[in-house]
Amino acid sequence: MSTAIRFEHISKCFALHQHRSHSLQETLIRLVPWRRKVSTPTEEFWALRDVSFEVAEGETVGLIGPNGVGKSTVLKLISRILEPTSGRIEVNGRVGALLELGAGFHPDLTGRENVYLNASMMGLSRQEVDRRFDEIVAFSELEPFIDVPVKHYSSGMYVRLGFAVAVHTDPEILLVDEVLAVGDATFQRKCYERIDQLRGAGLTLVFVSHSADAVRSLCSRAFWLDSGALVADGSAESVVQQYAMHSWSAEEGQLEAVSSVRWGTGQVRITQVQILDSQGDEKQIFEAGEPLTVTIHYQALQRTERPVFGLAIHHSDGTHITGPNTRSAGIEISSIEGSGEVNYTIPALPFLEGRYAISLSVHDWDETVMYDYHDRMYPFAVAPDSHEKYGLLRLGGFWNWHEA
Repeated sequence: MSTAIRFEHISKCFALHQHRSHSLQETLIRLVPWRRKVSTPTEEFWALRDVSFEVAEGETVGLIGPNGVGKSTVLKLISRILEPTSGRIEVNGRVGALLELGAGFHPDLTGRENVYLNASMMGLSRQEVDRRFDEIVAFSELEPFIDVPVKHYSSGMYVRLGFAVAVHTDPEILLVDEVLAVGDATFQRKCYERIDQLRGAGLTLVFVSHSADAVRSLCSRAFWLDSGALVADGSAESVVQQYAMHSWSAEEGQLEAVSSVRWGTGQVRITQVQILDSQGDEKQIFEAGEPLTVTIHYQALQRTERPVFGLAIHHSDGTHITGPNTRSAGIEISSIEGSGEVNYTIPALPFLEGRYAISLSVHDWDETVMYDYHDRMYPFAVAPDSHEKYGLLRLGGFWNWHEA
């Protein structure tokens, strides 16, 4: 099998310029023409240090790790947006990339003009873009807005158009950063289905995500990066599990969440979250069968019609256990404005011993606009149960025995 991507001892260093404020006297002295210029102090930041790996053609690889450890830098090096400080990179195949939100878009150009601009940057001629244009726009579902300058697009619209272009330019290697997490769940599923089709045709995928479920479902292999180094390389399942177990710690009753990822338009913001026991006290370690209430404090910056509040709970190994919201519960909140709170109560916690994380969201009724999403930012734990030790849940059932 041929090699699609090869990193050989790659290091990448960024120079961080240190700026400080100056007094009026210092500023005037710096303006004197004969004065010898003093260079601005700089600090080195090594995003990657001596990283080596190979990705075979048709392989799907997920990059995992906390923020700021070099995952996005790897994608930018593969796409040649950045050049390494040292080492050698080999890339074989046409690269399609969906990296930073809006990257490659000119804000003053329309969606139509940006499609042609982006596709030409990926090597397509105008005639080739002409043939694919209708398909790109149809996939993005942005027909009514295609001739509107993209500076008026929402974050979700950016992703729709960027992804549609990236997957309709015949990429042999597709690079996808966390931006797919922006936008509505329906379009995310559509994107993942399209990626599956491309994988079936031999596409090589390198995918950055904080979602363990997404890495497991899309990728056969995973790299765990930390502090610029490659910590683990193996099957997606084993590497995700190693990372999850490492990322959770319990010291003096305090738990650390797997990730602190947040996105949304900010029209409604989740301002505070409390995990409460039956007495209304905040705590992080519960007993199985104990009540638990999640209190969501919010601030609506403007009148917002029919908002939907939801939560999701993940086990520390990344398993998505549940995801209730107000709409699925039959609760329609007519409108909100200003501050308020929403509560979700679990009368008897059904989880067994383990560490868990709560994600919270508030979005519009049609699930097309995410106002605020907090991805697994609120951890809690369930203490050991002397009666039930295996699995994730207490079923609340009972045994019955009759002697013959």
